[in-house]
Amino acid sequence: AVQHTIHIHSHGGVNGQSKTDESPSPAARSVDSCCGSCLKRIKLWVPVEYKGEAVQVFKLAGPMLISQLMSFLIGFVSMVFCGHLGKTELAGVALAIAVINVTGISIGCGLASACDTLISQIYGSGNLKHVGVIAQRGVLILLLACFPCWALLINTQPILLAIRQSTEVARLSQLYVKIFMPALCCVFSHLTHSDSQGIMWPQVISVPGTDYGGSAAANAISQYCLTLFLFGYIWVRGLHKATWNGWSRDCLQEWGPFLRLALPSMLMYCLEWWLYEIAGFLAGIISETELGAQSVVYQLAAVAYMFPLGFSVAASVRVGNALGAGNIEQAKLSSKVSLICATCLGAANNVIGYIFTNEKDIIQRVADVIKMYSFIHVTEAFSGVTGGIVRGAGKPMVGAVCSLVGYYFIGLPIGVSLMFPLQMGIIGLWTGFLICALVMSAFFTVFLWKLNWDKAKEEALVRAGVHITVKKHSGKQNFIYNYILLKSGQQASAGEALSVRQLVVRRGFAVLLMFVILATGVVISELLVRLLELDETP
Repeated sequence: AVQHTIHIHSHGGVNGQSKTDESPSPAARSVDSCCGSCLKRIKLWVPVEYKGEAVQVFKLAGPMLISQLMSFLIGFVSMVFCGHLGKTELAGVALAIAVINVTGISIGCGLASACDTLISQIYGSGNLKHVGVIAQRGVLILLLACFPCWALLINTQPILLAIRQSTEVARLSQLYVKIFMPALCCVFSHLTHSDSQGIMWPQVISVPGTDYGGSAAANAISQYCLTLFLFGYIWVRGLHKATWNGWSRDCLQEWGPFLRLALPSMLMYCLEWWLYEIAGFLAGIISETELGAQSVVYQLAAVAYMFPLGFSVAASVRVGNALGAGNIEQAKLSSKVSLICATCLGAANNVIGYIFTNEKDIIQRVADVIKMYSFIHVTEAFSGVTGGIVRGAGKPMVGAVCSLVGYYFIGLPIGVSLMFPLQMGIIGLWTGFLICALVMSAFFTVFLWKLNWDKAKEEALVRAGVHITVKKHSGKQNFIYNYILLKSGQQASAGEALSVRQLVVRRGFAVLLMFVILATGVVISELLVRLLELDETP
């Protein structure tokens, strides 16, 4: 230790010192050689194919992480600024964002995840032009999904009052939601593109005197700008040329197979997302302090979750590409490497609540919950990436059932029991979430271990437009012939094609139904508002 200290001192001394002082000491040389040998051993232990796959996963996860984080920061910034206006404003924007997430964005993300599964598998098969058809189909279905979402969003205030939120908080939440509602179609339209870019400039534009409503307007403007910049970027860079062959009537076909993937995928997203938003509503029943603290912790947890979320999407894409190409071993490798990355990135977060609010009681409550969140984050990272692999393998129904049982039959009952009867507040609720994440991680791991990858490959090839009608004992020649037909543009249909008349009747009825749902929501909203006004009249 003395020799090492002398060496460091002489390294910064004046010229003319002896060469003995400038050379590394024996202790330093031994440490360097030890570190070097350890690194070499680690490199030898890691298989070459794992290294290459890890590079590919990081290439996908990095941009997705930045994109998701930037999009998330739009609502994050709203909470930061509104939180400094007061407790009521913070609670109002927190519940407004929760309602938008529960009845809008979560549904869009879930439905759009069917595009992640289908497009990744089709892209892996080489049927690039069919990617554009799937994107068109996804955009149309998601735009129709806006109508029932609007019908729910317009009833935000009555819904919040029905679950015992304060009158002023409910009023502010309804104001925020109404300003944001027109931007929902923009959110849905760019969810079908996995290379979306987060645009934050509208958030830094300040208009004096806009107060609480200005935050909602900035959020809506950000969504419009995000959509315009996204499609402009795709058009200018020519990213659409390989996969886009113009609008096609084929996008009106096969909505059934699309929805059979989309609805379970939506449940996977929504059941998890809804659970955390329900936590905000439950915290609001206790007090505004608990609601504010839960909102801050949730935002911090969401930021931390962006890291495993990026790897979840990357895992889904890599597994889907491999299955679409008929490469089972590559699909297994992608699954293993993604899980290793998720485990390594499950790190604790050390953050403070002062960026959200100056309220001392809220800050203290946030500090109490953050102490245990590091354990939750590790398990959430693992379960999130395993869920992405399940979606990439085209098994969203399994994930939906697991999410339903894990979140609503295990996590929520335990959390509510600790929250109210034992009076642990949001600490008890997050304890339930920890137990839920542990159970789901174990289930997904066992499921992937037992998964029949041969069957998953055949299902992926059918979705990609390749009909596998031959038996397993058939030779390789038939498979190559089918693949060449696909590459030549002779696309196979996953179901019976509808005639023009059938398309007009069925898709027209779907559009009419969506308008009826929206009109019903507007009528119910008007009736409830009038009833509330009568109740307030002395």
